[in-house]
Amino acid sequence: MNKIVREHYPVENLPDDLRQLVPDADFVTVEVTEEPVDPDAPLPLSVEDAVALMREMQRHVSERGEGVSWEEAVRRVRELRDEWDD
Repeated sequence: MNKIVREHYPVENLPDDLRQLVPDADFVTVEVTEEPVDPDAPLPLSVEDAVALMREMQRHVSERGEGVSWEEAVRRVRELRDEWDD
């Protein structure tokens, strides 16, 4: 694991999001530590990729006829909810 430390680092050279955290400072000490990567961890999806993936999954379900109508879904939810009211 690599670690980099820079002392007396000019705040003006920091990215905006970090610069906002120390608005009154002129210089800071910056420590950068490399994080290990889990090769089995899923990659983060952008919002656009997540929406595209959900639409693709929905299309596959619709093509196979395994989906349920809104009415059926509402009926099932109400039935489950009403179980707890009795």
